[in-house]
Amino acid sequence: MTDSKGSITSNPSIAVNDVQFNWDTKEGRFQFAGNDVVLFWIESAMKSFLDTIQEVSGDEAAEVVLETTGYRMGTNVSDFFKQTNVEEVVKMLPKVYGAAGWGKVTFKEFSVENKTAVIQVKDSWEYKVMKEQGKNRPGLFLPGHWAGVLSGLFEDNIWYKINKSQILGDEYSEYIYNASSITPSQNIHDLSRKEEQSQISKLEEMVLDRTKELSNLVKEISSPLIPVLDDIVVIPLLGSYDENRSNELLEKTLSKLPEFKARYLILDLTGLHGDVNEYTIALIHKLTETTSLLGTESILVGMSPELSIQMTKFGFRVEEKKLQCFSTLKHAIFYSLSQQGKQII
Repeated sequence: MTDSKGSITSNPSIAVNDVQFNWDTKEGRFQFAGNDVVLFWIESAMKSFLDTIQEVSGDEAAEVVLETTGYRMGTNVSDFFKQTNVEEVVKMLPKVYGAAGWGKVTFKEFSVENKTAVIQVKDSWEYKVMKEQGKNRPGLFLPGHWAGVLSGLFEDNIWYKINKSQILGDEYSEYIYNASSITPSQNIHDLSRKEEQSQISKLEEMVLDRTKELSNLVKEISSPLIPVLDDIVVIPLLGSYDENRSNELLEKTLSKLPEFKARYLILDLTGLHGDVNEYTIALIHKLTETTSLLGTESILVGMSPELSIQMTKFGFRVEEKKLQCFSTLKHAIFYSLSQQGKQII
Protein backbone atom coordinates (compact mmCIF):
# COMPACT_ATOMS: atom_id res chain seq x y z
CA MET A 1 0.00 0.00 0.00
CA THR A 2 1.06 3.59 -0.52
CA ASP A 3 0.33 6.81 1.31
CA SER A 4 -1.09 10.03 -0.18
CA LYS A 5 2.34 10.91 -1.58
CA GLY A 6 2.72 7.53 -3.31
CA SER A 7 5.29 6.17 -0.87
CA ILE A 8 5.06 2.60 0.37
CA THR A 9 3.78 2.52 3.97
CA SER A 10 5.11 0.07 6.54
CA ASN A 11 1.78 -0.14 8.38
CA PRO A 12 -0.92 -0.81 5.78
CA SER A 13 -4.51 -1.45 6.87
CA ILE A 14 -7.68 -2.54 5.11
CA ALA A 15 -11.24 -3.45 6.09
CA VAL A 16 -12.85 -6.53 4.48
CA ASN A 17 -16.46 -7.37 5.33
CA ASP A 18 -16.19 -4.85 8.17
CA VAL A 19 -13.23 -6.78 9.56
CA GLN A 20 -9.95 -4.90 9.92
CA PHE A 21 -6.62 -6.25 8.64
CA ASN A 22 -3.44 -4.52 9.82
CA TRP A 23 0.22 -5.05 8.98
CA ASP A 24 3.37 -3.87 10.70
CA THR A 25 6.00 -4.89 8.18
CA LYS A 26 8.89 -3.54 10.24
CA GLU A 27 7.96 -5.73 13.21
CA GLY A 28 6.73 -8.61 11.06
CA ARG A 29 3.20 -8.56 12.49
CA PHE A 30 -0.13 -9.21 10.83
CA GLN A 31 -3.38 -8.62 12.68
CA PHE A 32 -6.92 -9.79 11.99
CA ALA A 33 -9.74 -8.13 13.96
CA GLY A 34 -7.16 -6.75 16.38
CA ASN A 35 -5.36 -10.06 17.06
CA ASP A 36 -2.07 -11.40 15.75
CA VAL A 37 -2.45 -14.00 13.01
CA VAL A 38 -0.23 -15.86 10.56
CA LEU A 39 -0.78 -16.84 6.93
CA PHE A 40 -0.20 -20.29 5.43
CA TRP A 41 -0.50 -21.56 1.89
CA ILE A 42 -3.35 -24.06 1.95
CA GLU A 43 -2.20 -26.48 -0.76
CA SER A 44 1.40 -26.63 0.48
CA ALA A 45 2.11 -25.50 4.05
CA MET A 46 -1.24 -26.49 5.61
CA LYS A 47 -1.30 -29.74 3.67
CA SER A 48 2.22 -30.58 4.90
CA PHE A 49 1.18 -29.72 8.45
CA LEU A 50 -1.84 -32.04 8.37
CA ASP A 51 0.06 -34.76 6.49
CA THR A 52 2.66 -34.77 9.26
CA ILE A 53 0.04 -35.11 12.01
CA GLN A 54 -1.55 -38.06 10.22
CA GLU A 55 1.83 -39.65 9.52
CA VAL A 56 2.91 -39.43 13.16
CA SER A 57 -0.36 -40.40 14.86
CA GLY A 58 -2.24 -42.39 12.20
CA ASP A 59 -5.45 -41.44 10.38
CA GLU A 60 -7.92 -42.33 13.15
CA ALA A 61 -6.00 -40.60 15.93
CA ALA A 62 -5.34 -37.60 13.66
CA GLU A 63 -9.07 -37.17 13.09
CA VAL A 64 -9.73 -37.05 16.84
CA VAL A 65 -6.83 -34.62 17.33
CA LEU A 66 -8.10 -32.27 14.61
CA GLU A 67 -11.71 -32.54 15.78
CA THR A 68 -10.67 -31.68 19.35
CA THR A 69 -8.39 -28.86 18.19
CA GLY A 70 -11.19 -27.41 16.08
CA TYR A 71 -13.60 -27.60 19.01
CA ARG A 72 -11.25 -25.81 21.41
CA MET A 73 -10.49 -23.12 18.83
CA GLY A 74 -14.25 -22.69 18.43
CA THR A 75 -14.71 -22.11 22.16
CA ASN A 76 -12.00 -19.43 21.96
CA VAL A 77 -13.98 -17.72 19.20
CA SER A 78 -17.17 -17.80 21.28
CA ASP A 79 -15.26 -16.35 24.26
CA PHE A 80 -14.16 -13.46 22.06
CA PHE A 81 -17.78 -12.66 21.18
CA LYS A 82 -19.36 -13.55 24.56
CA GLN A 83 -20.29 -9.94 25.39
CA THR A 84 -22.21 -9.60 22.12
CA ASN A 85 -25.82 -10.58 21.48
CA VAL A 86 -25.92 -14.14 20.09
CA GLU A 87 -28.09 -13.20 17.08
CA GLU A 88 -25.68 -10.41 16.23
CA VAL A 89 -22.74 -12.79 16.48
CA VAL A 90 -24.43 -15.23 14.08
CA LYS A 91 -24.92 -12.42 11.55
CA MET A 92 -21.28 -11.37 11.96
CA LEU A 93 -19.53 -14.74 11.84
CA PRO A 94 -20.03 -15.56 8.11
CA LYS A 95 -18.40 -12.22 7.22
CA VAL A 96 -15.52 -12.80 9.64
CA TYR A 97 -14.81 -16.33 8.45
CA GLY A 98 -15.24 -15.37 4.83
CA ALA A 99 -12.75 -12.51 5.21
CA ALA A 100 -10.30 -14.92 6.87
CA GLY A 101 -10.50 -17.36 3.94
CA TRP A 102 -12.36 -20.14 5.75
CA GLY A 103 -14.86 -20.49 2.93
CA LYS A 104 -18.44 -19.39 2.41
CA VAL A 105 -20.32 -19.92 5.68
CA THR A 106 -24.12 -19.89 5.83
CA PHE A 107 -26.33 -20.35 8.89
CA LYS A 108 -29.25 -22.15 7.23
CA GLU A 109 -31.06 -22.58 10.56
CA PHE A 110 -30.39 -21.19 14.03
CA SER A 111 -32.35 -21.30 17.31
CA VAL A 112 -31.09 -19.99 20.62
CA GLU A 113 -34.18 -21.33 22.36
CA ASN A 114 -33.80 -24.89 21.01
CA LYS A 115 -29.99 -24.74 20.93
CA THR A 116 -29.91 -26.01 17.38
CA ALA A 117 -28.26 -24.90 14.17
CA VAL A 118 -27.62 -26.00 10.60
CA ILE A 119 -24.43 -24.59 9.08
CA GLN A 120 -23.37 -24.87 5.45
CA VAL A 121 -19.73 -24.36 4.42
CA LYS A 122 -18.50 -24.21 0.84
CA ASP A 123 -14.91 -24.26 -0.42
CA SER A 124 -13.36 -24.26 3.06
CA TRP A 125 -9.62 -24.52 3.56
CA GLU A 126 -10.17 -28.00 5.07
CA TYR A 127 -11.94 -29.15 1.92
CA LYS A 128 -9.13 -27.76 -0.25
CA VAL A 129 -6.45 -29.51 1.81
CA MET A 130 -8.31 -32.82 1.82
CA LYS A 131 -8.84 -32.55 -1.92
CA GLU A 132 -5.08 -32.13 -2.34
CA GLN A 133 -4.55 -35.14 -0.06
CA GLY A 134 -6.92 -37.25 -2.14
CA LYS A 135 -9.13 -37.99 0.86
CA ASN A 136 -12.54 -39.59 0.40
CA ARG A 137 -14.04 -39.04 3.85
CA PRO A 138 -15.27 -35.82 5.51
CA GLY A 139 -12.87 -33.76 7.60
CA LEU A 140 -13.68 -33.30 11.29
CA PHE A 141 -11.85 -30.07 12.12
CA LEU A 142 -14.54 -27.69 10.85
CA PRO A 143 -17.60 -29.50 12.22
CA GLY A 144 -15.77 -29.81 15.53
CA HIS A 145 -14.84 -26.13 15.36
CA TRP A 146 -18.40 -24.96 14.88
CA ALA A 147 -19.51 -27.29 17.69
CA GLY A 148 -17.09 -25.38 19.93
CA VAL A 149 -18.38 -22.01 18.73
CA LEU A 150 -22.01 -22.98 19.34
CA SER A 151 -21.25 -24.61 22.69
CA GLY A 152 -19.89 -21.28 23.88
CA LEU A 153 -22.71 -19.23 22.38
CA PHE A 154 -25.46 -21.53 23.71
CA GLU A 155 -23.62 -22.14 27.01
CA ASP A 156 -24.30 -25.84 26.62
CA ASN A 157 -22.51 -28.81 25.11
CA ILE A 158 -23.32 -28.92 21.40
CA TRP A 159 -22.29 -31.66 19.00
CA TYR A 160 -22.70 -32.28 15.29
CA LYS A 161 -23.86 -34.62 12.59
CA ILE A 162 -22.42 -34.38 9.08
CA ASN A 163 -25.38 -34.21 6.72
CA LYS A 164 -23.52 -33.35 3.51
CA SER A 165 -19.88 -33.27 2.53
CA GLN A 166 -18.25 -31.43 -0.33
CA ILE A 167 -15.37 -33.95 -0.37
CA LEU A 168 -17.96 -36.66 -1.10
CA GLY A 169 -19.37 -34.76 -4.07
CA ASP A 170 -22.02 -32.51 -2.49
CA GLU A 171 -22.20 -28.86 -3.50
CA TYR A 172 -21.29 -27.84 0.04
CA SER A 173 -20.74 -29.37 3.48
CA GLU A 174 -23.66 -29.22 5.89
CA TYR A 175 -23.47 -29.79 9.64
CA ILE A 176 -26.47 -30.26 11.94
CA TYR A 177 -26.00 -29.18 15.58
CA ASN A 178 -27.92 -30.14 18.72
CA ALA A 179 -27.36 -30.30 22.45
CA SER A 180 -25.54 -33.57 23.17
CA SER A 181 -23.63 -35.51 25.79
CA ILE A 182 -20.85 -36.20 23.28
CA THR A 183 -17.65 -34.26 23.94
CA PRO A 184 -14.15 -34.19 22.43
CA SER A 185 -12.82 -35.59 25.74
CA GLN A 186 -15.19 -38.55 25.44
CA ASN A 187 -14.00 -39.19 21.89
CA ILE A 188 -10.39 -39.09 23.06
CA HIS A 189 -11.16 -41.58 25.84
CA ASP A 190 -13.06 -43.80 23.38
CA LEU A 191 -10.08 -43.74 21.03
CA SER A 192 -7.74 -44.59 23.91
CA ARG A 193 -9.93 -47.51 24.96
CA LYS A 194 -10.11 -48.67 21.35
CA GLU A 195 -6.33 -48.50 21.06
CA GLU A 196 -5.95 -50.35 24.36
CA GLN A 197 -8.39 -53.02 23.21
CA SER A 198 -6.53 -53.31 19.93
CA GLN A 199 -3.25 -53.82 21.80
CA ILE A 200 -4.90 -56.33 24.12
CA SER A 201 -6.27 -58.24 21.12
CA LYS A 202 -2.81 -58.31 19.54
CA LEU A 203 -1.32 -59.61 22.80
CA GLU A 204 -4.05 -62.22 23.06
CA GLU A 205 -3.29 -63.37 19.51
CA MET A 206 0.41 -63.58 20.38
CA VAL A 207 -0.39 -65.57 23.52
CA LEU A 208 -2.65 -67.93 21.55
CA ASP A 209 0.02 -68.44 18.90
CA ARG A 210 2.67 -69.02 21.53
CA THR A 211 0.40 -71.37 23.47
CA LYS A 212 -0.24 -73.32 20.29
CA GLU A 213 3.50 -73.57 19.65
CA LEU A 214 4.15 -74.72 23.20
CA SER A 215 1.27 -77.21 23.04
CA ASN A 216 2.73 -78.68 19.86
CA LEU A 217 6.13 -78.82 21.53
CA VAL A 218 4.63 -80.57 24.55
CA LYS A 219 2.98 -83.08 22.23
CA GLU A 220 6.33 -83.82 20.66
CA ILE A 221 8.31 -84.27 23.87
CA SER A 222 5.61 -85.45 26.28
CA SER A 223 5.42 -89.21 26.86
CA PRO A 224 7.57 -90.25 23.89
CA LEU A 225 7.84 -93.82 22.62
CA ILE A 226 11.39 -94.96 23.27
CA PRO A 227 12.65 -98.18 21.64
CA VAL A 228 15.30 -99.34 24.13
CA LEU A 229 16.07 -102.79 22.71
CA ASP A 230 14.73 -105.05 19.99
CA ASP A 231 10.99 -105.64 20.55
CA ILE A 232 10.95 -103.47 23.70
CA VAL A 233 9.44 -99.96 23.82
CA VAL A 234 9.23 -97.69 26.86
CA ILE A 235 6.69 -94.92 27.40
CA PRO A 236 7.36 -92.66 30.40
CA LEU A 237 4.11 -91.16 31.70
CA LEU A 238 4.80 -87.66 33.00
CA GLY A 239 2.70 -85.18 34.97
CA SER A 240 -1.08 -85.14 34.79
CA TYR A 241 -3.31 -85.96 31.85
CA ASP A 242 -6.56 -84.51 30.60
CA GLU A 243 -8.85 -85.93 27.95
CA ASN A 244 -7.00 -84.34 25.01
CA ARG A 245 -3.54 -85.31 26.17
CA SER A 246 -4.69 -88.85 26.93
CA ASN A 247 -6.25 -89.31 23.50
CA GLU A 248 -3.17 -87.87 21.77
CA LEU A 249 -0.84 -90.31 23.53
CA LEU A 250 -3.14 -93.26 22.85
CA GLU A 251 -3.37 -92.43 19.15
CA LYS A 252 0.39 -91.88 18.94
CA THR A 253 1.11 -95.20 20.64
CA LEU A 254 -1.25 -97.23 18.45
CA SER A 255 0.15 -95.67 15.27
CA LYS A 256 3.83 -96.07 16.22
CA LEU A 257 3.94 -99.49 17.90
CA PRO A 258 3.61 -101.48 14.65
CA GLU A 259 6.65 -99.62 13.27
CA PHE A 260 8.77 -100.85 16.19
CA LYS A 261 7.29 -104.36 16.06
CA ALA A 262 7.21 -104.18 19.84
CA ARG A 263 6.39 -107.33 21.81
CA TYR A 264 6.72 -105.56 25.15
CA LEU A 265 5.48 -102.08 26.12
CA ILE A 266 6.89 -100.80 29.40
CA LEU A 267 4.81 -98.01 30.97
CA ASP A 268 7.09 -96.08 33.33
CA LEU A 269 4.85 -94.52 36.00
CA THR A 270 7.68 -92.95 38.01
CA GLY A 271 6.83 -89.46 36.73
CA LEU A 272 3.17 -89.61 37.79
CA HIS A 273 2.06 -87.74 40.85
CA GLY A 274 0.33 -89.64 43.61
CA ASP A 275 -2.87 -87.62 43.20
CA VAL A 276 -3.63 -88.73 39.65
CA ASN A 277 -7.00 -88.09 38.01
CA GLU A 278 -9.46 -90.37 36.26
CA TYR A 279 -8.04 -89.51 32.82
CA THR A 280 -4.62 -90.83 33.81
CA ILE A 281 -6.08 -94.10 35.15
CA ALA A 282 -8.27 -94.45 32.06
CA LEU A 283 -5.20 -93.85 29.87
CA ILE A 284 -3.26 -96.68 31.56
CA HIS A 285 -6.28 -98.94 31.18
CA LYS A 286 -6.72 -98.12 27.47
CA LEU A 287 -3.01 -98.49 26.72
CA THR A 288 -2.81 -101.94 28.30
CA GLU A 289 -6.08 -103.11 26.70
CA THR A 290 -5.57 -101.79 23.16
CA THR A 291 -1.89 -102.73 22.86
CA SER A 292 -2.71 -106.31 23.87
CA LEU A 293 -4.89 -106.48 20.76
CA LEU A 294 -1.75 -105.72 18.75
CA GLY A 295 0.08 -108.60 20.39
CA THR A 296 2.06 -106.39 22.74
CA GLU A 297 2.39 -107.20 26.43
CA SER A 298 2.24 -104.21 28.78
CA ILE A 299 4.43 -103.96 31.87
CA LEU A 300 4.08 -101.39 34.65
CA VAL A 301 7.14 -99.84 36.27
CA GLY A 302 7.71 -97.44 39.15
CA MET A 303 4.29 -97.55 40.78
CA SER A 304 4.35 -95.81 44.15
CA PRO A 305 2.12 -96.85 47.09
CA GLU A 306 0.14 -93.64 46.68
CA LEU A 307 -0.40 -94.30 42.99
CA SER A 308 -1.49 -97.90 43.62
CA ILE A 309 -4.09 -96.63 46.10
CA GLN A 310 -5.38 -94.12 43.57
CA MET A 311 -5.56 -96.76 40.83
CA THR A 312 -7.49 -99.11 43.13
CA LYS A 313 -9.80 -96.25 44.05
CA PHE A 314 -10.65 -95.78 40.38
CA GLY A 315 -11.28 -99.50 39.88
CA PHE A 316 -8.01 -100.47 38.16
CA ARG A 317 -7.05 -104.04 39.24
CA VAL A 318 -3.54 -105.10 38.17
CA GLU A 319 -4.11 -108.73 39.18
CA GLU A 320 -7.28 -108.97 37.12
CA LYS A 321 -5.44 -107.78 34.04
CA LYS A 322 -2.51 -110.08 34.80
CA LEU A 323 -0.03 -107.25 34.34
CA GLN A 324 3.59 -107.58 35.38
CA CYS A 325 4.78 -104.84 37.74
CA PHE A 326 8.37 -103.96 38.61
CA SER A 327 9.95 -101.31 40.78
CA THR A 328 12.59 -100.25 38.25
CA LEU A 329 12.91 -99.98 34.50
CA LYS A 330 16.00 -102.19 34.64
CA HIS A 331 14.02 -105.12 36.12
CA ALA A 332 11.29 -104.71 33.48
CA ILE A 333 13.82 -104.85 30.66
CA PHE A 334 15.51 -107.93 32.15
CA TYR A 335 12.08 -109.59 32.42
CA SER A 336 11.21 -108.81 28.79
CA LEU A 337 14.51 -110.21 27.57
CA SER A 338 14.19 -113.35 29.67
CA GLN A 339 10.75 -114.02 28.19
CA GLN A 340 12.44 -114.14 24.81
CA GLY A 341 15.32 -116.30 26.06
CA LYS A 342 17.72 -113.38 25.93
CA GLN A 343 19.99 -111.67 28.41
CA ILE A 344 22.36 -108.71 28.56
CA ILE A 345 26.01 -109.78 28.63
